[in-house]
Amino acid sequence: MSAFDDRGRAHEAKFARDQEVEFRITARRNRLLGEWAAERMGLTPEETDAYAKAVVQADFEEAGDEDVIRKLAGDLTAANVEIGDAEIRAILNEKTAEARRHFIDSQN
Repeated sequence: MSAFDDRGRAHEAKFARDQEVEFRITARRNRLLGEWAAERMGLTPEETDAYAKAVVQADFEEAGDEDVIRKLAGDLTAANVEIGDAEIRAILNEKTAEARRHFIDSQN
């Protein structure tokens, strides 16, 4: 029974680690998205930093990416930047891959 318990704990630890990794990648992706959107809106470096943090915070409103997409779309539209949801989703996918690469590089 001890081997079974050990294996169960190992699976739980791996699940927790995987969840932490995904959280970090998503937070990094959201920061990259915020920086991208801030550049499109012509924000200053100080405003860019604050905006990137706000995008990271926006992801805690609900599960999934829709809260971040809504924030970006609304803010970009308010700043007179013409952009559609499809372009935002494409950038989101691009920044996800970039964030994953950053995470992998930081582990080596």
